[in-house]
Amino acid sequence: MVATTTEQLTALASTTVIVHPLVLLSVADHHARAGSRNSNKRVIGVLLGQDNGKTINVANSFGIPFEEDEKDSKTWFLDHNYIEGMYEMFKKVNAKERMIGWYHTGPKLRASDQEINDLFKRYIARPVMVIVDVRPETVGIPTDAYFAVEEIKDDGTETRKTFLHCPSAIEAEEAEEIGVEHLLRDIKDSTTTTLATRVTEQLSSLRGLQSRLSDIQKYLAEVAAGSTLVSHQIVYHLQDALNLLPDLSDHETKQGFVTSTNDELLVVYLSSLLRAVIALHGLVDNKASIGRAELGGDDKEKEDKSTKAEAKKGDAKSEGKDKEEKEKKENDSKGL
Repeated sequence: MVATTTEQLTALASTTVIVHPLVLLSVADHHARAGSRNSNKRVIGVLLGQDNGKTINVANSFGIPFEEDEKDSKTWFLDHNYIEGMYEMFKKVNAKERMIGWYHTGPKLRASDQEINDLFKRYIARPVMVIVDVRPETVGIPTDAYFAVEEIKDDGTETRKTFLHCPSAIEAEEAEEIGVEHLLRDIKDSTTTTLATRVTEQLSSLRGLQSRLSDIQKYLAEVAAGSTLVSHQIVYHLQDALNLLPDLSDHETKQGFVTSTNDELLVVYLSSLLRAVIALHGLVDNKASIGRAELGGDDKEKEDKSTKAEAKKGDAKSEGKDKEEKEKKENDSKGL
């Protein structure tokens, strides 16, 4: 189904594509196995799940054989029989997972994407295309979802096929969360603490937000320069985002932010003070134990010296007694 009216375009733009972690792991594995020959080569696969109208649940996927000419993007090969055979086998395992679209590892749109999408329309009325960015330096959500639409010109000229971007999200069921948690537990460095991990995750989130804000700034600069046409849908979303910002000119709002910040800083200050007191207490205990150990060593040394002196005196007395007894025996023998 190709969207040709404003209502259909609005419905498609509001459709949310939910991608499960199992799909991301499968795509990453597919790219890793195919990337042994060429790291810049993109891979293509089929997405399985449920299309609920407002939301599309992408629960599973499988890769398909695909080849394309890097110099000529219009030259490509895709195995139709492989798609049909794999889908029949997946349907026997789980009949609820239907073919809902396809994916590739881009990381950007290609000229041949429209032709590949038209091919998938043989199996699906409204295929969704998801670009999964498998580069390790990617910050933020690595998925971008698109629908193929026909753009109608206001001047009555010929329509043009293009891709309409729609929001995407990463969600997992309870069983998937447990599996991903065990997988990440083996990958994470055991030397890092929980606090360091949380700070790293927040830093990564802030970097993702910064990259999105940079894209918005670049788009607005191009619109202001006249090099890009104004998209009312983007302007509406920006207006909604700006309307959600707090009004810092209001005294009560400003006072609430100040109070909340002071409370958080008070907790940080008390924690730092408590940590310093505990460290100082440990230092005092360490000094006291060292002093007691040194004092005990001195007393023991004095006792050893006194014991040696008494032993010498005892030896001297015994020697004197032996000498006297010897002289006495000699005198007695002379008297005899």
